[in-house]
Amino acid sequence: MQHWTGIDAVPAGFGPAVVTIGNFDGVHRGHSAVLQQLVDESRRRSARSVAITFDPHPRRVHAPDSAMELITGLTDRVELIAESGLDALLTIHYTLEFSRATAEEFVRSIIVEKLGACAVVVGHDVRFGSGNHGDFETMVELGRRYGFEVVGIDDAGHDRRWSSTWIREALNTGDVTTASEVLGRPHRMRGEVVHGAARGRELGFPTANLSPEATGIIPADGVYAGWLVDAAGTRWPSAISVGSNPTFEGVSRQVEAHVIDRPDESIEDFDLYGQQVVVEFVERLRPMVAYNGVESLIDQMNDDVAKARTVLSADAATA
Repeated sequence: MQHWTGIDAVPAGFGPAVVTIGNFDGVHRGHSAVLQQLVDESRRRSARSVAITFDPHPRRVHAPDSAMELITGLTDRVELIAESGLDALLTIHYTLEFSRATAEEFVRSIIVEKLGACAVVVGHDVRFGSGNHGDFETMVELGRRYGFEVVGIDDAGHDRRWSSTWIREALNTGDVTTASEVLGRPHRMRGEVVHGAARGRELGFPTANLSPEATGIIPADGVYAGWLVDAAGTRWPSAISVGSNPTFEGVSRQVEAHVIDRPDESIEDFDLYGQQVVVEFVERLRPMVAYNGVESLIDQMNDDVAKARTVLSADAATA
């Protein structure tokens, strides 16, 4: 998949193309349905498939003090969109100046003139242009004016519409199982492994601590079964702790993954420090609670590891 990080990067004379637009935060099942329809339409028309997305998220530009957390960072968004089989992705740097373009200016200058659209695939809830005044009917009317067809798609789920809001609700309560169902895969975070207090190693459970700058929503505090994917792409079964660890005072909120059955317990032989890793959350095992002493905590951690091993054995068998 070609990835253009600006409008000017689109080659001259590109097209014909089937185009869609969206923020695609999370790249969930609803987004996947749109992207699959996009690919199918492009093949049927012997055209190229192109998605348009924005970075930063428009809400972070218009309301930076109250902007929502993003389910996925840009790196993961691009990677997940590429898995759909698109020919190209155009990421537009979103600014207040760009936001002032009317719906017609956006469609004419980018979708028609830059991408040579012969069709546009969008959900019926699409909004675009200055003030989000453009909607599905606007797109249909502009299609008539500029010579492209509009293909509408319904992205409803089982009993409610697949949505990023649904995923955020689930993650905020620690329900990573529901979040995974809506996403179509485990929720993930991505970040650099940094040095922590080494308390886990002292207790016999060394952990890979994600940098505070890691991307992806942090789920509710608790212990989870999941996977750590290292820089080489190897997936390691892990027990993941999210929170401040109330057994110890003065510990800030963090995400740390203890790799289960690691090849060697020596950190020198299994060094993840400085690596960009992905942490995937499969199932919540328990909430975060305080324990009366280190021995009680160690007993609980051993139980967490045993439960995580069982969960992940089943997860790997169904993958």
